Amino acid sequence: MSRSLTWPAWVLSRSRQSGLSLVELMVAMVISLLILAALVALFTNTSRSNREFARANSMIESGRLAVQVLEADVVHAGFWGTFVAAFDDQTASGVPVDTPTFVPDPCLAYNPANWNAAYVNSLIGVPVEAYDDATVCPGIITNRLAGTDVLVVRHVENCVPGVGNCEAAVAGRLYFQGSLCDTDLVAYRFDDDPAAFDLFKRDCVTPADERRFMSTIYYVRDYSETPGDGIPTLMRSEFDFAGGALAQQPAVPLIEGIQGFRVELGIDDLSETGGAVNYAAAVNWVDPDTRETATNRGDGVPDAEFVHCTTAVPCTVADFTNVTAVRLYMLARTREASQGFNDSKTYTLGDTVLGPYNDAFPRHLFVTTIRLPNILGRRIRP
Repeated sequence: MSRSLTWPAWVLSRSRQSGLSLVELMVAMVISLLILAALVALFTNTSRSNREFARANSMIESGRLAVQVLEADVVHAGFWGTFVAAFDDQTASGVPVDTPTFVPDPCLAYNPANWNAAYVNSLIGVPVEAYDDATVCPGIITNRLAGTDVLVVRHVENCVPGVGNCEAAVAGRLYFQGSLCDTDLVAYRFDDDPAAFDLFKRDCVTPADERRFMSTIYYVRDYSETPGDGIPTLMRSEFDFAGGALAQQPAVPLIEGIQGFRVELGIDDLSETGGAVNYAAAVNWVDPDTRETATNRGDGVPDAEFVHCTTAVPCTVADFTNVTAVRLYMLARTREASQGFNDSKTYTLGDTVLGPYNDAFPRHLFVTTIRLPNILGRRIRP
């Protein structure tokens, strides 16, 4: 008797299974491609967004840094250590003889013949200059971006060479020393020779501090590294010793992406009583006994609107002498264009409107007003 072999049903079911059909495979491939395409699109959009955020952050940081750098310099304008010019010293008696008589050339190289008493008086009395063209310092201010301003800032270093973290004195550099001793023959001294400084403090025994002379020029160049690269750049030229001469040195790039630069000055040319400032006369007090209010000296507060010095209407030596505040406008733009973006906005920089540029570069405007404590502090009465 024979027996037939019967396979279990589950074994027969497995033996009848087959692979994916062509249609199923194609459907799976299409679904996979759609998922892959979605992932690629997500990655591309994320990368593009990250690049745009990076560009925007870089632009904002550039603008903020430019403002901070200039603020840190401008706020020290007119600082000459312990020295105060007689024309700006309301405790002085008599008619001041050191009132600036002309706007000093900011690029005049140092030598005793050129830096005579009249020039130095103007240099000390005019700590800030502003222009809307490059007629000044043609060898220093090169390739200036049209429509931008030039700013000159002067003071001495706010630390004594070799003291604390202050850089030690360097041979050949120009230093300033102011006297507090009644028996000194001169009130101050500019010199590049350390042996020439012979002024004293109030005790007439201790040598007065010597501080490095600082003169800085800021402007915007129309390129960054190579002419025609189209990246506007904030430039800075410093007064220093090089090539055997003490002079303004060639400007160096400071911050890229600064496209607009406008300077306005707050001028204090009226006294607290409304009278005009007049340095051709001694201080005139409302009450000579209390000496609280002068009728012919400034009160430290800018009068009227801030002034933009232009070629058509340049600021005078009297304007520069009475500057107590500086307003800066900085228009920053990205270094690279943004795909699909069009800048159709306008930007108001004081009396000037820039734009619309109608290009693919995002921009941001920064505005700051800087008070000059070394100047207005001598005019504000307690």
